[in-house]
Amino acid sequence: MTGDDIMTPCELLVCAEDAMVNSYSPYSGFSVGAALITADGRVYKGCNIENSAFSPTICAERTAFFKAISEGENDFEAIAIVGKYKMANTSTFAIRAAFAVRL
Repeated sequence: MTGDDIMTPCELLVCAEDAMVNSYSPYSGFSVGAALITADGRVYKGCNIENSAFSPTICAERTAFFKAISEGENDFEAIAIVGKYKMANTSTFAIRAAFAVRL
């Protein structure tokens, strides 16, 4: 996307909502979706994926971030994160640490 094709924050939120549909969250019941946009306009979506053993669980933000990094992306503009409930949604420490390494 360039020029007039710049994605709005609302459009990025819609992408995150689309990603949330794929959430696998049978233990918490809390579905989360994320959409990460790169400097050149590519969008990488992610959802939370839970496991009965907590450590293999991955949050939506990290899913999107890891997908982008695995495709060679490293210049990010914004991320949108949405949850199933009307609750404040904050990034986990792990995702903040991952972004700190790449930014």
